[in-house]
Amino acid sequence: MAYAMQATLAAWLMATLTPSVFMVALVQTSSNGPFIVFGLFAGAIADIIERRKIILVTQVLMFSVTLLLGIATVAGLVGPVSLLFATFVLGCGYTFYQPAQLASVNELVGRAELPHAMSLNSIANNMARALGPASAGLLAALLGTGSALIASAMFFLMMIVGLRWTPKQVMLPGVPEKLLSGVASGMRYVWHSPALRVLVIKIVGFGFCAAAFWALLPVIARDQLSLDASGYGLLSGGFGLGAVVGALTLPFHLSRKQLNTVVNCGAVLWCVATFLIAVSHHVAFALIGAFGAGMAWVSTFASMATAIQSSAPAWVRARAVATHFVAVFTSLAVGSIVWGAVASAADIRMAMAIAAILLLLLTAAARGMVLRLGEEANVLPGAPAPDHVFAVEPRPGDGPVLIQVEYRIAPADRDAFLQAANAMDPIRRRNGASSWRVFRDLFEDDRVVEQFIIASWIEYVRLRTRLTINDRQLQARVEAFQRPGIDIRVTRLIGIEKR
Repeated sequence: MAYAMQATLAAWLMATLTPSVFMVALVQTSSNGPFIVFGLFAGAIADIIERRKIILVTQVLMFSVTLLLGIATVAGLVGPVSLLFATFVLGCGYTFYQPAQLASVNELVGRAELPHAMSLNSIANNMARALGPASAGLLAALLGTGSALIASAMFFLMMIVGLRWTPKQVMLPGVPEKLLSGVASGMRYVWHSPALRVLVIKIVGFGFCAAAFWALLPVIARDQLSLDASGYGLLSGGFGLGAVVGALTLPFHLSRKQLNTVVNCGAVLWCVATFLIAVSHHVAFALIGAFGAGMAWVSTFASMATAIQSSAPAWVRARAVATHFVAVFTSLAVGSIVWGAVASAADIRMAMAIAAILLLLLTAAARGMVLRLGEEANVLPGAPAPDHVFAVEPRPGDGPVLIQVEYRIAPADRDAFLQAANAMDPIRRRNGASSWRVFRDLFEDDRVVEQFIIASWIEYVRLRTRLTINDRQLQARVEAFQRPGIDIRVTRLIGIEKR
């Protein structure tokens, strides 16, 4: 509620400070920009540090900055540049808050309840999006923008008090990662996960086109519809109300339709709503368009967020969520600049129409990229691997580590074995391997060796804790081709420094 109110007030304040459409669009860029810079770090921190502490710190930060911005606005000390700086700092707080908050959902519910939990989360967010802008516009009209900002800051206190009853997070077993290695492992996991790669591509395409709505809505309200702050809040509230309705119906749609169908229908609905807003001269039609855009927003982003939550294992879940937000806010930030420039050079309606047409073309072009919900049971950690016994235990930084898994495969089974073994490539890489390959022996026809390299011993230790139930099932499928009566031989070699 508080963040939605201050975001609405910041956009309207900029519209009153300058007539520049481009500067108004930059409010969205400064608010979403921190996700581009810090989003991956926020995800890594949320996987390493107790999330409850992160949420508390970010709420205190956003409360303080919103309060100071309100006081400065009342005193007449805020200009376009200082407003952009304040929205950037608030965006930083939101950047570190969101991965920690969303990654906590899986700790409270199981796979079957996840779509309902994500929908409830969307309902809460979008009720705030509906009530926040409307309340902000009303307060700005009655008290002025500065006083409305001060009032919005008080809502952050509710979250701070509510954290007293939040249960403490149960930290995962294993060796905690450092910040930079955590960021690298999160990026590696997403890159080598086909399901997450498709999600990121879809998110970027939709977010870039959808940015036209958010970047130009204040100008549409001011210039196209001749509305004041309360009218702008009414349009934003219409969007939020549509999002609430979309969130309420989302579990019903996901239980009866494929995720891919729900997302594509949401994209088409967004295009129709955008066209309606672009051609509207009456507030009633613009409100209908905003309502449809809200439903479409939830159908796409909440559905894809659910897919990410169900596809990423616990050790990297916050980083996967952060990657989702980085994709969303990067596309929104870049899109805001592009559509603001298009509107400045041509026309607001033209910019909205081009964005809608582009989204339709991208949806059609990506029809072969199918989205699916993951199985929560398959991303749970598998049975722990047995401990190794060494004459001398390697140090954490020693490495690289070379792992060789030697199989004995009958020539008649080799093709089927290689097909199964190739499925291990992305699994090894996303869990920590820097390289992977299968070799056959030139002198012993049945000898096949799987070989992969881990950067350090500590990364190898982490890899052993990251194998999920699904990973171990695929590994068992490969091992089933081993000739009977012969054990699979695993060799672990560690690099020696040059002397």
